[in-house]
Amino acid sequence: MVNIGRGKMKILVTGGAGFIGSALCRYLISKIGAHVVNVDALTYAANLHSLESINEHPHYQFVKADICDQAAMQKVFAETAPDAVMHLAAESHVDRSITGAGDFIQTNIVGSFTLLEVAKAYWHNLPDAKKSAFRFLQVSTDEVYGSLGQDGLFCENTAYDPSSPYSASKAASDHLVQAWHRTYGFPALISNCSNNYGPCQFPEKLIPLVLINALHGKPLPVYGDGSNIRDWLYVEDHARALYLVLTKGRLGEKYNVGGRNERTNLQVVHCICDVLDDLRPVARPRRELITYVTDRPGHDQRYAIDASKLETELGWAAQDDFESGMAKTIRWYLDNENWWRPLHDKIYGGERLGL
Repeated sequence: MVNIGRGKMKILVTGGAGFIGSALCRYLISKIGAHVVNVDALTYAANLHSLESINEHPHYQFVKADICDQAAMQKVFAETAPDAVMHLAAESHVDRSITGAGDFIQTNIVGSFTLLEVAKAYWHNLPDAKKSAFRFLQVSTDEVYGSLGQDGLFCENTAYDPSSPYSASKAASDHLVQAWHRTYGFPALISNCSNNYGPCQFPEKLIPLVLINALHGKPLPVYGDGSNIRDWLYVEDHARALYLVLTKGRLGEKYNVGGRNERTNLQVVHCICDVLDDLRPVARPRRELITYVTDRPGHDQRYAIDASKLETELGWAAQDDFESGMAKTIRWYLDNENWWRPLHDKIYGGERLGL
């Protein structure tokens, strides 16, 4: 375990204005008492409004910078002197990677390489005590493993078999992190998570897209026949897991994070419709808005995570199942239209991507 007292650890979080990153920053500040340096380039999916609850906290600092900019990253490390790095900055939407793979290659691969090089040089020059305590956590995805059949689970030794430009770029960055550990002794770990959901998720993703469309009485697009299965993880459970992996995980190891909540895409959409019908009744059931659309190219059939290693070694357990997490998520979107309305009106209005 990292030998730094509670409340004294300074953690550099890349991509901290994104969906998972902002949840992680809020958790580290409000629950752990850590000092957080949030580095984000503020691309389309970033939203500083997701950080309003901690924005004025004395232990929180925001730096606008791109992980691909080596000089900017060197300056961040030199000026903030972090005890650890949690690397979440990435282009993350599969559909966008299909029609614009270049951004994914640049940020997810070149950016991760640049960050690793800067972090390695910084770590190498630390005093012995700080050097032995330093950690670098690469936050990745279960999509690097490819597609499962009807049975089985992804475990830490499952071979990588990415299907999309997005998952291929994340697989490449995972391999870089592992190579930096093996070649240079760089103190790195990797986590691979299942599909996250919860507050502050950009509306291009399935759950907020369907939820917002349903509120507007618009068609609810379902790829193919809706049978594709994902393992759903409430984002706050993920944030807790990431801190545990960073501080208690074994260097050079991978830890899978999953909620053990497998659902077909159609089941997810049905859940949203039914909960909204109860909370915001309309004349006709919202399930009637479901529209089946042409499937995503290379669409993996099933993801499911075996989180046993994380649970047994580090003592993590999800606090929310799918039903409780969805209830919290839907209620948050209903209560926070001021968060998603500008995104819907000005940045992304629900149009089909990836064609």
